[in-house]
Amino acid sequence: MDMFGIQILALILCISGIGAVIGAITSNEWKVTSRATSVITATWVFQGLWMNCAGNALGSYHCRPHLTIFRLEGYLQACRALMIAALSLGFFGALFGFVGMKCTKVGGSDRMKAKIACAAGVLFILSGICSLTGCSLFAHKTTSEFFDPTFVSQKYELGTALFIGWAGAALCLVGGSIFCCAIAEQNSKHPRLGYSYAGASSMRSSRTKAPVAATDLISAKRYSKEFNKNSYV
Repeated sequence: MDMFGIQILALILCISGIGAVIGAITSNEWKVTSRATSVITATWVFQGLWMNCAGNALGSYHCRPHLTIFRLEGYLQACRALMIAALSLGFFGALFGFVGMKCTKVGGSDRMKAKIACAAGVLFILSGICSLTGCSLFAHKTTSEFFDPTFVSQKYELGTALFIGWAGAALCLVGGSIFCCAIAEQNSKHPRLGYSYAGASSMRSSRTKAPVAATDLISAKRYSKEFNKNSYV
């Protein structure tokens, strides 16, 4: 696959990952009530980053948003911040990815477009890390409460939004890695040309003239010896 196809594949993966992150942020099913510990199984409660909802078997549900952030638990605020950071990094990564692709006509020279594409890959990787950290933190809190025997409040299980967030993080990590690896491979195929220093012209002329001068001196000495011998004869 050529560079165009690799960059298009990486961008599709990253955009799909950002779409999954958006779906996870807007979803209210980050954790749902456990049917094993619930007395009334026809009614369940599910909670998201922004509101709590309750539904029943008839299909009706009611949601109540979190009215203030000061009464929220610390892990929930941290998950909010991480997911918003993941979305922001993915947005700028998508912009840089469009500019840095070789099939677009913006971005300047090929070297500049390669740098922009590499920056897009780094942003996508950071976005995936933020999404992975936010979903894992929420999942760790939910599972620790579920298996804690001293926790007497309502216990929850992992919701669908967590798996969507993990899938989006994996897509962003894979797409960003493909961006960076493709640019590194392209730079390795076209290394910088090395220039050898041959020295100044005056030094080269002196070095080349030195052997000539030495041979002239030797021939002159031989000629003088032969002339002296012939003169005495």
